[in-house]
Amino acid sequence: MFFSKIRLRGDISSRDAFNLTKGNGYNVHRLVWGFFADTPERRRDFLYRHEMIDDGPTFYVVSERQPIDTTGMWELLAKEYHPKLIAGQPLSFTLRVNPICAKRDATERQHRHDVVMEEKGKLKNQGKRINEAEIVQECGVQWLRTRCAGLGFNVNASGVRADGYRQHKLIKHNGNQAITFSTLDFNGILTVTNPDTFVAECLYKGIGPAKGFGCGLMLVRRV
Repeated sequence: MFFSKIRLRGDISSRDAFNLTKGNGYNVHRLVWGFFADTPERRRDFLYRHEMIDDGPTFYVVSERQPIDTTGMWELLAKEYHPKLIAGQPLSFTLRVNPICAKRDATERQHRHDVVMEEKGKLKNQGKRINEAEIVQECGVQWLRTRCAGLGFNVNASGVRADGYRQHKLIKHNGNQAITFSTLDFNGILTVTNPDTFVAECLYKGIGPAKGFGCGLMLVRRV
């Protein structure tokens, strides 16, 4: 596996950077896929996170292959990524997710629900006060904790901050139906419980849905 930081070369202007995406989130999605799309049938074998740094797009990527720039506009900083961890080890982490949970209705059909929107709707129907920051923190951390055990780590609710809740609408060039999803950011401290599972299932494969749109990549540092 490889960990890469991809950023524009220093001689590329902010205007050129904007022209890469035209302010369209779907173009950002297509841009990062371009670093790995060597053949039309290639499946996604990478995770990424998109940030705007100094007015330019920067991507953090974990991938099975090294990224390739065919335009000459990018600086690719790639290194092999094989974390060596032990059980009980604390790590600081940041994570962006699509906070969706699956539920079955009375007919056993499965539906996906945004946990923040679902809680806001529940409180509204009950005539209760809606504090989005509290909902994001409580529902977000609960969403993360339900996934910890199967991914080889644990978190304490008091050691994790959930914020940055946003709803996204991406428009394709062909004008078909828009792609809509939400994102939520986590920052905090986790404890590794199963190092092998944590690396293989969490750091390499990511957490939750919408991975093709920049969700699921956990970035970690030693404490």
